[in-house]
This record gives sequence, structure tokens and C-alpha cells, in this order.
Amino acid sequence: MKTRNRNNWSNNPGLRSMVQWAAFLYFYVFLCISTYSQSDSLNQYLVIAAKNNPSVLQKFYEYKAALQKVPQVGSLPDPELNLGVFIQPMELVDGKQVADIRLMQIFPWFGTLKAAKDEMSLMAKAKFESFRDAKLEVFLDVKRAWNDLQKFQKEIQTSEQNLDILHTIERLTLVKFKAAPTGASGNTPTGGSVPAGASQTTAGNPQGMQSMKGGSGSPAGTTSNQGSPMQVSSMGSSSGGSGLADLYRVQIEIGELENNVVLLKSQLTTITARFNAYLNRSPLSPVHLPDEMTPDSLGLSLLMVSDSMLLHNPMLGMLLYEQQSLDARKRMVTAMGYPMLGLGVNYSVISKSEMSTSSMNGKDMIMPMATVTLPIYRNKYNAMKSEAELLKAANKQNYQATSNSLQSEYYEAVQLFKDGERRMILYDKQSNLAEKTLDIMLKGFSTSGTPLTDILRIRQQTLDYELKKIEAVADYNTAIAWLQRLMAYSPVQ
Repeated sequence: MKTRNRNNWSNNPGLRSMVQWAAFLYFYVFLCISTYSQSDSLNQYLVIAAKNNPSVLQKFYEYKAALQKVPQVGSLPDPELNLGVFIQPMELVDGKQVADIRLMQIFPWFGTLKAAKDEMSLMAKAKFESFRDAKLEVFLDVKRAWNDLQKFQKEIQTSEQNLDILHTIERLTLVKFKAAPTGASGNTPTGGSVPAGASQTTAGNPQGMQSMKGGSGSPAGTTSNQGSPMQVSSMGSSSGGSGLADLYRVQIEIGELENNVVLLKSQLTTITARFNAYLNRSPLSPVHLPDEMTPDSLGLSLLMVSDSMLLHNPMLGMLLYEQQSLDARKRMVTAMGYPMLGLGVNYSVISKSEMSTSSMNGKDMIMPMATVTLPIYRNKYNAMKSEAELLKAANKQNYQATSNSLQSEYYEAVQLFKDGERRMILYDKQSNLAEKTLDIMLKGFSTSGTPLTDILRIRQQTLDYELKKIEAVADYNTAIAWLQRLMAYSPVQ
């Protein structure tokens, strides 16, 4: 039977094809589900920001507009066409001149158009670097907001977990408070009666009789037995009051932490609106965050980041292109100071004259023409060259200032990077120790009566260390994003 089924499978291509298609469809659906679950990663949001952010689109359109200037300055001046018609034909020896047509084309000095094209091309490249810088700045803003979102989400989760711990402490405190008056009531005297233990001690002890008569030689033990009922009563009421105060103290802590959770959720809404603004989306659009907040990896040494920053930062690249464009402008201005040549043709329309017997009678005349400009007023050309030189000097100073600013930003980012790394290690250890201490004290609170004040203090330390660790991870990831922005690293194009 099994052999026949196996033969049916091998001999039935239709069944085999259906099974293969079913397997492919299952794999495709699984792949789609996996892709959908990963589609809301940070890189996907960066792609959305690159496509939709208004600041990035503004710089992109400015770059596209700068490209359109290249063919404008690289073309020859428009030719001039002059047309003159004689109302009354002018008498000539060989006929009558009816009209005069003149066409003239001006040619700038050699290299003028090429220098102008180079200037505009380099300016367009500078605009492209400005577009890159705007995109990198938006990426940094998105990453900062992303880290803030993760931080607030994790802080909310940690605070809610601490709320659960506080509610547990509240229940334990309530149990101890209810049990304390019941245990103390058996030792507490009612009314003004004397406990039976105290009467027996007085009857069976002559010294006790002397003490009742006001004798001064009573032993210390007899005196303490007489005062013990009042002391027990005082201890019982004190225990009940202390338990009630502990309960109130826990509820105060719960109220403050609940208020802090509400505040964190409000801040999370604000950061979400800012994050969506970078993506040019509705402020209330949902942002899907990962469950865990993990440290990122820089992947490079800090020295390589510094070298890459000076080589690839778009702001420095933009200033370099502007310097080169100013050099091209200076070449163009120098060429403009030379004469321009005009070439053309003059065509005269001549009709026949009845009185002329010449063989040239009625023949149109064509006259080649040439014209040359005389740039004798040199002040404007010298001023244009001086302007280009001064702008280049200003650009060099701007380049140096930008380089210094980038170096300063680099050291600030490195400080944040190292500080975040150090704090992550520190608060991870501190948090683990505080959690272990809190577990031990909670067990002692329910059994041996550990003071509630110590438990609340350790609980607050645990929460502080958890929040500081979350903040350290967020600062560390922000520092990595900052360093990547300085060295012009972009995870998406």
C-alpha cells in the first residue's frame, strides 16, 4: 500500500506541482509576515524621512534648480537679426534697394563659456553637498527622537514594574498592620483592673507587700513586674500606629510613582509627535518600537571616525566646491576682460532699375560682417576679480571655522560616547546588586520584620539605577548617531 502511494506521488506531476505550489505559498506568506514585522525598523523610518521631510526636499529641489543654471551660462548669446525695409526703394546705380537684413552672432573670448559652466557646475555640487548635510541632520534628529522614544517606553515599563513591587509591599504592610493589634490585645489591660499575674506576685512575696505599703526596699524585678502591663499596652498601640504609618508611607510612594508614569506617558506622546514631524506624518501616527533597548555598535575606531569626518563631511565638501567655483569665476571674469568677436552677414534686397543697363542690375548683395568689442573700461573687470578673490578668502576662513566646529563636536560626541559606555557598565552592576538586595529584604520583611524604611530606600535605589541605565544606553546610542553624522555615514541612501 505504501509502495503504491509512493508510485502515485512520483507518477502524478499534477499532485507534485500542487504540493510544491502550496509549499511555496506557505514560504511566501511566512516571508511576508517576517518582512512586515521588520518593516517598522529604524532604517525604514529613515527612508521615509529621506523621502518626505520638507527640509530635505527643499535642499534637493535647490540642487536640481542649480543644475539648470549650467546650460544657461554655457550657451552663446542669442544672435541678433536686424530687418530694415525702405518705404520708398532707394535708387542705386544697379537697381533699387528695397530692404536690408542683418544677422550677427557674438562670440565671447576663448574659455569664457567653459569657465562659466565650471562655476555653475561646482555650485550645483555645493548644493548637492548641502542636500546631503540636510539629510544627515534629519537622520540624526530621527535617531535622537527614536532613542528618546525607546528611553521613555523603557522607563514606563520599569516604573510599572516598580509599581507592582510597591503594591506587593503595600499588601504585606496591610497584612502586618491587621495582625499587629490582634497580637497585642491579649497583653493590654482593660479598664483599671490589675492583671492576675501582678496580684499573684504581690500575694506570694513579702517584699511585694512592703512595696504596696510604700516600702523603699523593693527589688527591681518586682517593680518591673508591676509596670509591665502598662508597657505592653504602650507597645501594642505603638506597633499599631507604626504599621499604619508604614501603610501610608507605601501609598505615598505609590501615588508619586503613578504620577511619574502619567508624566512619562505624556512626554512619550510629545516625542512621538516630534518623531512623526521629521517623517512629515500625522502627529498621532503610531511608532512601532522594539521590545528591548540594546546598545548600538559604532563599528570603527574613534581615530578612523576623526579622519573620515575631515574627508567626507558634506559641509566641508560644500565649502571646497564653493572655493573651486570662485576660482572658475575668476577665470571667467578674466576672460570677460578680453574683446568679444561678432560675426555676421548683411543681405540687401535690390530690385531692377528700368534705367540701368548693368549686368548687376537687380542682383541682391551679400556682405560678410565682423565686429569687435573694446573693453577699455577696466575698473569693473578689476572689481569683479577682486570680489572673487575676497569671497575665496572669506570661504577659506569659513572652511577653517567649520573644521574647528566639527572637531569640537567630535570631542563632545566622544565624551558622550565614553560616558554612556562607562555608565552602562556601572549602572548595570548597581542595578543587579540593588535587585538582589531588594529581594532579600522583601523576604525578610514578610518573615523577620525588616524595617519598611530600608525596603523603600532600596526600592528607590533600584528604580534609580534602572532609569539611569536606560538613560545611559540612550545617550550611548545618541553618541554613536552623532559620530556617524559627523563622518557622513548614512545607513540609507
